[in-house]
Amino acid sequence: MKLPDRVSNLNWLAAALIGLLFGNPGLSAADSERPNLLLFVVDDMGWMDSTVYGSQYYETPNMERLASQGMIFWNAYSAHPLCSPTRASLMTGQYPARHGITTAAGHTPPDPPDAPPYPEKASPNSQTIQPRTNRYLDPKLVTLAEVLRDADYRTAHIGKWHLGLRPEHWPEAQGFETVFHGAPDPGPPSYHSPYGFREGTVTDGPEGEYITDRITDEAVKFIEAHQNESWYLNLWQYGVHGPWGHKEEYTAQFAKKTDPRGVQKNPIMASMLKSVDESLGRVLDTLDRLKLADKTLVILTSDNGGNVHSNIESDTKTAGIKPGHPRWPMVESWRKWAGFEPPTNNAPLREGKS
Repeated sequence: MKLPDRVSNLNWLAAALIGLLFGNPGLSAADSERPNLLLFVVDDMGWMDSTVYGSQYYETPNMERLASQGMIFWNAYSAHPLCSPTRASLMTGQYPARHGITTAAGHTPPDPPDAPPYPEKASPNSQTIQPRTNRYLDPKLVTLAEVLRDADYRTAHIGKWHLGLRPEHWPEAQGFETVFHGAPDPGPPSYHSPYGFREGTVTDGPEGEYITDRITDEAVKFIEAHQNESWYLNLWQYGVHGPWGHKEEYTAQFAKKTDPRGVQKNPIMASMLKSVDESLGRVLDTLDRLKLADKTLVILTSDNGGNVHSNIESDTKTAGIKPGHPRWPMVESWRKWAGFEPPTNNAPLREGKS
């Protein structure tokens, strides 16, 4: 099937994913025959911030490992250039204009029920009046987690949420049975324990524990506990979002490294990304160890692309778009589906690989 020229790759792929999971007898089949789904989201990773997409400074061998087993997406665009709107779109399959979250406001109080749709006047730093945004994921919307839970999948959300200040908007109210999140913060108050979260279910670990590693620990526990069942796991890392906590030993290594192109030179960002890549590697190792790799669809993506300082683009007309060009890195691996010819890519996605 040839796609229309301007059709969004992500919209088409979302529909294809639903078809793969539900549009066949596998919905009612035994757990051993149904695919697992792992959605691994990196926060604020830019289009060129991995070796898969050409970085010569950052080190992401496990992202390369995943890409070598599946499909690389060259034309993937996020629904929005900010955290909360994109995450709501991932959960609902809706554009921000429909689900109503249009700013990164998932950590702020909702407007009163009787608030008008538009403010009476523009803010002091704006010349336009903007419609109000939803500040939470509406519980009335159907989420992917709710659909899969109702299909007898075990569901878990581990990591960043940023889709609502109040408990009725947290992942445990949106279809997730197992949760580990520091709602509602956009980033952890500290990347090292004690983490300092105001709300949510994150508990402090040993002093100095790194939250990227802790999130991975919790994800591995979930996979191990449900290895004989069908499951859906959101593994949403806080890295590489601010406040940019990092492992000093990694940062010291990258401080001695240079980019041959001279464009990427942030050792703290590199350190954080290395930790996120190690997290991915641990999860892939777990799938291999438990012999689940061939029945697990792994999707790795950034939520909304990188900040302007790290979002390197060859097109100078788009390189400075703030808060970040919404093009995002995305890699998908499902060995059973990929067949005998990985790695493949969708540049553009053509007939014969659908």
